Amino acid sequence: MLIVRFSSIGDIVLTSTVIRCVKQQTGAEVHFLTKSAFAPTLLHNPYVDRLWTIDRDLGEVAGALRTEGFTHLIDLHGNLRTLLLKRQLTTSALLRGRRPPRTSTFDKLNLRKFLLTRFGIDRMPRRHIVDRYLAAAAPLGVTNDGGGLDYFIGPGEAVEAPAYPFVAFVIGAAHATKCLEEDQLREICTRLTVPVVLLGGPAEAELGERLRTAGPHVHNGCGAYSLNGSADLVRQAAAVITHDTGLMHVAAAFRRPIVSVWGNTVPALGMYPYLPEGPDYRIAEVNGLACRPCSKIGYASCPQGHFRCMREQDLPAIARAALLAVEA
Repeated sequence: MLIVRFSSIGDIVLTSTVIRCVKQQTGAEVHFLTKSAFAPTLLHNPYVDRLWTIDRDLGEVAGALRTEGFTHLIDLHGNLRTLLLKRQLTTSALLRGRRPPRTSTFDKLNLRKFLLTRFGIDRMPRRHIVDRYLAAAAPLGVTNDGGGLDYFIGPGEAVEAPAYPFVAFVIGAAHATKCLEEDQLREICTRLTVPVVLLGGPAEAELGERLRTAGPHVHNGCGAYSLNGSADLVRQAAAVITHDTGLMHVAAAFRRPIVSVWGNTVPALGMYPYLPEGPDYRIAEVNGLACRPCSKIGYASCPQGHFRCMREQDLPAIARAALLAVEA
């Protein structure tokens, strides 16, 4: 059986429930296809029997995939590339005299997302994207086991935290309109009275260095660790403050208390922290803005120019929620 999701970090973490349920409930040999950049998210997953990766296009693995004789393909990406893959596998199977793989595809609800982001008409189901992913596996008799998300770190990838107990503060995101501004990040760091470990990629390293001057309790880990190293710090954190980004879902996989900060995107799109077993999480957002959500992903800058969805965030409440989680 082949499961496909090409990107990105958070989306792949959100497929982990499908992977586990398919493996445990069907006993199938599970293969997973993704982009090489995101392979660390699944590299140590015991429910994946073989991990396939591509750098640019399907041609890198198409020939080898055609020889595998997959009986089922679960498409959790739903784009032209996966449509091409399904056609190639079907054609190859027929030419070899085999039954083509049975395929099922995740419903991306693009029309409903368009209505919400363009016209503010909310027709999105009150259903997490994990449950919508699982619907693609339902024809196999797969159901939600209630076990939440998974994330696995190899023994050689664990890192030592600079202090305990600490708040992991994920300061970056793929798009600027998902992020608090620098002065806001600094204020939250100042309000936190416990050690803070800033997390992000190389793109946030300089910002992390500037924020480190907020106090001796602030440690800059941006760009200093691999993806799984950062994930391990999330695992060790007493609480996690994060934008709508991949490490938010990693935090959910490790059942950490989360303060989730939302800007131009909204939880109604179905990608809020998935914690069916708990603990509780806190959503920080500015409600009542007619311009929000302006996108299902994000922009480099606010299309309206005012950026109220972040600039009006209640920063003391964000810091206070994280501190309460640390004390709990």
